[in-house]
Amino acid sequence: MHDFFQLVSPQELLDHCRAFSPLSEELIDLAHARGRVLCQNLYSPEDLPPFARSTMDGFAVRARDTFGCSESEPALLSLQGEISMGEEGRQFSLEPGQCYRIWTGGELPRGADAVVMIEYTNLYSEDTVAVFRPLAPGDNIIAAGEDYTQHAQVLSQGQLLRPQELGLLAGLGRQKVAVHRRPRVAILSSGDELVPISQKPHGGKIRDINSTTLASLVEEAGGVSQLHGICGDDFEKLQKNCELALKEADVLLLSGGSSVGRRDFTHRVFSSFPDSTLLAHGVSVRPGKPTILAKRNNQALFGLPGHVASAMVVFYLFVRPLLRRFLGLPASHGLVPLQAITAVQIPSVIGREDYVRVRLLATAELTIPSVEPVYGKSGLLNSLIKADGLLPIARDCEGLDAGVPVWILLFPQIPNLNQN
Repeated sequence: MHDFFQLVSPQELLDHCRAFSPLSEELIDLAHARGRVLCQNLYSPEDLPPFARSTMDGFAVRARDTFGCSESEPALLSLQGEISMGEEGRQFSLEPGQCYRIWTGGELPRGADAVVMIEYTNLYSEDTVAVFRPLAPGDNIIAAGEDYTQHAQVLSQGQLLRPQELGLLAGLGRQKVAVHRRPRVAILSSGDELVPISQKPHGGKIRDINSTTLASLVEEAGGVSQLHGICGDDFEKLQKNCELALKEADVLLLSGGSSVGRRDFTHRVFSSFPDSTLLAHGVSVRPGKPTILAKRNNQALFGLPGHVASAMVVFYLFVRPLLRRFLGLPASHGLVPLQAITAVQIPSVIGREDYVRVRLLATAELTIPSVEPVYGKSGLLNSLIKADGLLPIARDCEGLDAGVPVWILLFPQIPNLNQN
């Protein structure tokens, strides 16, 4: 192995991430399935809804009995009684000229094909209802199987389970669902200068910021973080710690030690594992050039920059797509794009894709927000705290003028507090 960068393009690195396979399936309770991804197509075991239902409070009628009625000439229908909520409406039969009082969600009696809203009726007498508005068949009702018919495919393999999908499965009586398991991500920081966050640093030492930051990013992306602490700049110790971490993990994130230098051991450690393949030693992106990716069977080994800002950008661009791939989703960053206008000129350098940290500026004059760069060195935190997202600049672009329409990638704003 040569101590030189073997640069790949961002697209090549993403292609490597897409070559990994989704993780195996597990059967979990429906209550814990939000944000998970289906492993199989699902079919409806029954009609949904199982019976014709009213969508309004009013009277179940035969639509033809209301044809031509008006406020001056109402249709007079014989009131047969009331269908209570939860009562089986099909036990009642509606004959011509009759109606039943019904409530929202109630089951229609046999023969009814519409519901007249109570606002368009009047009790003409104790057992007679006057209807002032004509109806068409299907008005104010949901037919049996109108949502889904029995045996119809309701959800597809690879579909993300949101609250609405979970509600559908609950309506079909499913208590468990087969999903791809969450990727287990081992996080290890390397460097003789690092100390735990519980320790006050002295004499050239700094606290380990990356482990906490990366763990939060992993959980936010749907993975399970596993913290493995700090390892000093020692090849054998680093190799041993990485091997131990990989015993229970699908992904290893090793921050620090990925650039070209006498004591940067990451690529050597990754290459030392049996059946491992070094896929990338450097990527043409800024920040994040000293990024390493290796593969061992279906395990991914990432060497991330030691500077926290660079590590975060690399995570969003490459690690997050890999975790999504493991979850059964498309291998993309999954960040929300937002159109904006550059507030100032933003310089860049030809030869590498640039991802500039930016913040949004609210302006009364513009219908879309403007953005300005948040400059800062890769080892500083304040630029990340102030930034709302990333502005991609193509590798063949020397920069952007002020007033140029752009698309930015927003950082996730709402934490996922209930991963299972």
